[in-house]
Amino acid sequence: MGDLDDGPVQKHLDEKKVERAILQLLPPTHFDLIISHNPSGEYTRHFRHEDVSKAVIKLWHAGKISTSELWTFAYEDGGKKFYPKPVENAAIYNILTKQIWLKKYSIMTSTYGFEKNSWEAETTPRAESFWQFTNSYDAKNWLNHGGVLA
Repeated sequence: MGDLDDGPVQKHLDEKKVERAILQLLPPTHFDLIISHNPSGEYTRHFRHEDVSKAVIKLWHAGKISTSELWTFAYEDGGKKFYPKPVENAAIYNILTKQIWLKKYSIMTSTYGFEKNSWEAETTPRAESFWQFTNSYDAKNWLNHGGVLA
């Protein structure tokens, strides 16, 4: 997060501020894989997730960060009609084993300190899904089309 506000009441941040924060946090090296947020925010209107995802894609496309692959989370919530759920037809979709899910749930409740009946704990997914990109042109094109894969 760096020093970017991630509180419940958010407005979009200046793109250049987000890009600077990312570049300050990442070492100048090549990565095999970067996993980032989705331009849609994973769930309806999480502005910081949207800002970060867009910045990562633009920085990759501009050659300011280097990676062989970019994965963005693939979740949807039907416009807040239900808890976020993994997109089953995403490029990568894996059902978590019980042991891995329990570890993830423990991170949410014990490490991060969310209450067991909190939204964050209740929405801990039992599967993970990602959109996968191996070149920045496809990712940038996807971003330009609103995060919709043709």
